Amino acid sequence: MTVAAHRRSRPLVILSTGFVVLWVILAAFPFVWTFWGSLKVQGDFFSRADWMNALTGPMTIAQTGAPFTGQGYVGAWIESGFWRNVLNTGIVVAATVTISLTLGTLGGYALARSGFRYAFWLLMIALVFRAMPHITLVSGYMLPFFEWNLWGHLPTAIIVLVAINQPFTLWMLHSFFLNIPKDLDESAMVDGCTRFQAFRHVIIPVMWPGVITTGLFSFLLAYNDFAVTAMLLSQENQTMVPNIASFLGSVQVEGNVMFAVAAVVSATAPLFVLIMVFQRQIVSGLTAGAVKG
Repeated sequence: MTVAAHRRSRPLVILSTGFVVLWVILAAFPFVWTFWGSLKVQGDFFSRADWMNALTGPMTIAQTGAPFTGQGYVGAWIESGFWRNVLNTGIVVAATVTISLTLGTLGGYALARSGFRYAFWLLMIALVFRAMPHITLVSGYMLPFFEWNLWGHLPTAIIVLVAINQPFTLWMLHSFFLNIPKDLDESAMVDGCTRFQAFRHVIIPVMWPGVITTGLFSFLLAYNDFAVTAMLLSQENQTMVPNIASFLGSVQVEGNVMFAVAAVVSATAPLFVLIMVFQRQIVSGLTAGAVKG
């Protein structure tokens, strides 16, 4: 690169770097501020007299003797039993992702390798169901759940979340399978594999990044859901997101805002860890192209 070209590109590099830094600050600020506030008392973090109290923490020092406190986490996890909601969330998420990926992988492979025209129409029907509001599916399941005395239990939320997530999983995995040449299947079967053995030992290892990417999106759907879990689960079986809202209280019941703030941080932190651990698989899955045979 010549000196003149380098000089011309320098302002662009500075501008791009400044934009990225600004974006990171704006994107990270809500979580950083919430985490900081979770270590204060309510009088400081929600001070109307001076917003600087959220930084200096005079009431936190006066009440606890230290500039930071973990009272919000102790109150949420131990006093209010937030750990039960975390356990319920883990069960719902694990079951939803497992069922969705199992059915989506088998269905997506079958539709991708099918030469019949009905495969296209099945995908179109799935797309219609994916476009429907979630509340429509919830209301459709309410009557049988009440009649069979199933309402309030974790399987009810799992069933509906799988029904909501399955069209997306089917479409996404179907597109990944289309990018894998049929020659791989045929070569494996020529070598003596059955169709299922070729699928299990040859195709799945090739499209593993796609499975991880689809599983992550399924995880986020079930993990962050509010409408389905709030309507179908009883108070003792609630997952994290609807239970955080209950910490805020109502006009009849006084809540504890700092419990909610601590619970928000507790629910958000695992998502950052998950993205950092699987970032390479996510990128490779989203950018997966055709496999050259």
